[in-house]
Amino acid sequence: MKFLKRLFAILFLAVLVTGGYVFYQGYQDYQEALSRMSVEEMGQQIQANPNYTKLEELPELYLKAVLSVEDKRFYQHPGVDIIATGRAILNDIRAMALVEGGSTITQQLAKNQYFTQDKNFFRKAAEFFMAFEIERIFDKNTILELYVNSIFFGNNYHCVKEASLGYFGKLPADMNEDECTLLAGIPNAPSVYNPIANPELARQRQQQVLRKMEKCGDLTLEIP
Repeated sequence: MKFLKRLFAILFLAVLVTGGYVFYQGYQDYQEALSRMSVEEMGQQIQANPNYTKLEELPELYLKAVLSVEDKRFYQHPGVDIIATGRAILNDIRAMALVEGGSTITQQLAKNQYFTQDKNFFRKAAEFFMAFEIERIFDKNTILELYVNSIFFGNNYHCVKEASLGYFGKLPADMNEDECTLLAGIPNAPSVYNPIANPELARQRQQQVLRKMEKCGDLTLEIP
């Protein structure tokens, strides 16, 4: 029994030390990234895109679809969703690898604008710190607006307007229900869900979006 208690204490101490080092290094990476470009400069850079689209110019259904599939508690959390993060950590521990991110929209914006797409704990910790900084500087609507104007939709489309014009030949404001929910699912894996290259997979992803919207109470209709 004493041996097991000592072993548990050693393991617990090891976890604390490792976790502390990860967050220390993540904080250093966050500070370095911030020294290269402030959050204000990041926002200005995205807004300088001539295809930048204001939130009020986007269909409400599209925004609901994005929130349902990417970050359903977006307007409640401070940049990091503790519930989603806890679930992701448990799944990562079971798999002994970073298999689930649990990233919020704010964290995704931080990752896309400041860090690499590599999956490692240091980057994840840096992303946490940057997400809190972004939430300190910008309000929720601005963060969501910056996000949809900077994510990759495949086929060389890097914002919602480019994707809407490219895939549907229309401005975002003119997208119908089918197009809104189809477009919302693409950024999860743009090369896989590109509706031109993989129309069947894009439709399968759309069904996932619809199910999540129904679960969130944002949709009551079926889109074929």
